[in-house]
Amino acid sequence: MDFGSILLSAGTALISPTTAAYALAAIGLGVHFGYAGLLNFGQAGFMAVGAYTFAITTLTLGFPFWLAILATIVAASVFALILGIPTLRLRADYLAIVTIAAAEIVRFIVTTSTGGLDDTTGGASGLNGYNAEFAGMNPLPAGTSLLGLSGTPLWGAIFGWALVIIATVLVWALMRSPWGRVVKGIREDEDAVRSLGKNVYSYKMQALVLGGVMGAMAGVIFILPRAVQPGNYGTALTFFIWTALLLGGAATVFGPIVGAMIFWGVLTLSDGLLRGLVAADVLTFISSTQVGQIRFIIVGIALMLLVVFRPQGIFGNKKELSFNV
Repeated sequence: MDFGSILLSAGTALISPTTAAYALAAIGLGVHFGYAGLLNFGQAGFMAVGAYTFAITTLTLGFPFWLAILATIVAASVFALILGIPTLRLRADYLAIVTIAAAEIVRFIVTTSTGGLDDTTGGASGLNGYNAEFAGMNPLPAGTSLLGLSGTPLWGAIFGWALVIIATVLVWALMRSPWGRVVKGIREDEDAVRSLGKNVYSYKMQALVLGGVMGAMAGVIFILPRAVQPGNYGTALTFFIWTALLLGGAATVFGPIVGAMIFWGVLTLSDGLLRGLVAADVLTFISSTQVGQIRFIIVGIALMLLVVFRPQGIFGNKKELSFNV
């Protein structure tokens, strides 16, 4: 078993564009749930909206990179408004139902091959070829690599983690501002905040839009080194992001980042170890095709232990666990 290669793969996973995308999506989910108390079970929908808006505006409309980014932000804001307007005046569980359904609707729409829509979305085959301009923006010298990442993936990791840093600083500043204190007050007891004359509905909508935009930008980071595939935006993606958030701590600044890194680090490390043990005939009761499922079982057990022994997450505070939902 090549332990060096296994450790290198795990180290690469820690800084990969995929981990950066999960971290940014988890930060957005942290704004929704951790700070505002909004039960969003459709973060995959925001990521899909971001990914497809960026890809379609680039390929079909010929938008330059930064204009496509702007279109992604606008599309995510509109999507958040569509979800929030009919639900945010109601109980939190209505938002949960609407978001998980909306994410599936988005996925089915971009997958359909009827009505000529697949000419734009690519249908079940997805889209590719939209990242040529981004690759051309790479300022790194040819041959530059870091932990196995080079070319567009390395440039995508740098861009992705830069956005994660910006989002982290933004959330840190907002949650220490009067706006953030109101949002956290809504999470604890929105009736009390309403009695102080605050527009609870408006604050909830702002939090939903902010976290949704972060989710959409995570969708852009996610597709920069790969093609857009509709199958990547199922409900499992949302629950993986929830796992990353809960691992680090829901109402924390660095929790989503560390949670995403732990999630992908453990997945990659366990995958390499299990495949190595299977190849060495140490684990004879499983096959290499079962390794993918077993590694998620390992992550699930780790999450269960965390919930039992430290429910607030690694960086969380038990005082932040009281939600008026």
